[in-house]
Amino acid sequence: MGCLRRRLCLGGTRTLPFLRRFSPKEIEAATSGFTAVLEPAGPPRGAATAYRARFAGGLVATVVRRADRRRGDGSSTAAFYLELQLLARLNHRHVVRLRGFADGRHARFLVFDHMENRSLKECLHDPLRTPLDWRTRLQVAVDIAAALEYLYYHCDPPVFHVSLNSGNVLMDANFVAKLSDVGVICNDIKLATTDSFQDQVAQRRAGLVFQYGVLVLELVTGQSPGGDGELVSWVQEPGFAGSMHRMVDADLGGVYDARELRDLVIVARLCTRQRHGEDGGDAAVSIPQIVRYLQGKVGRLGCETRL
Repeated sequence: MGCLRRRLCLGGTRTLPFLRRFSPKEIEAATSGFTAVLEPAGPPRGAATAYRARFAGGLVATVVRRADRRRGDGSSTAAFYLELQLLARLNHRHVVRLRGFADGRHARFLVFDHMENRSLKECLHDPLRTPLDWRTRLQVAVDIAAALEYLYYHCDPPVFHVSLNSGNVLMDANFVAKLSDVGVICNDIKLATTDSFQDQVAQRRAGLVFQYGVLVLELVTGQSPGGDGELVSWVQEPGFAGSMHRMVDADLGGVYDARELRDLVIVARLCTRQRHGEDGGDAAVSIPQIVRYLQGKVGRLGCETRL
């Protein structure tokens, strides 16, 4: 990584062959002078602002304006290009793709694929939108689990992180779910291979399992999780199975598969159960176990849709 860091500092975009470099003027024109602001739904992080952009060649994208924290020693520029290189390596059908970037004098921009149907949160809770059917919700659960496995287990070392919630799950024109707001938590490979870093990775994985369980409950019930933990408390009750059908989102109109409902709720129950009974406890299951379980239970779904 030390050699790579020097190459990025010296070579600039020559190490980013899979990303398109846009000029600040192209960004400004594509966003209609930065007036096409998108409401926060992903993929921007923190104080970043997102815009809908249409470029001269026809590309429709989401442009994220990054907070510019440049330092005189050039370290922020090196870190920016390292982050770009790492994000450019991500290649998964259910992770929002980074298309390009712009590095202006006063601002930096990331250009992502545009997700036409916005966030899962809006799809579930906006009363003006057509409700998601059961098959789509089930597919979202399967696809997001696969994306998490890719980020946290197949990327080596696991230097990526995402805070999982329905606002960070975006839906494309065909309602295919994709994770957004993926961040780089470490661009130093040596540090990423230390025992202390690996312990942090294990903690993040456990926290992610809990977040995934909450997301599944939101898919099933159509209820926002809120901060009181009501949904989690319900699914951890001994008699949760008896009230399971009453908790299903009314927007489904009773159209769902009872066995698949049971499978999803069991997953949510396992994900939100922690072995030590506290927020810092270990997860009862892992993301790969969730993926294998769902693939085994609803494997036929992938053959029926979206191949």
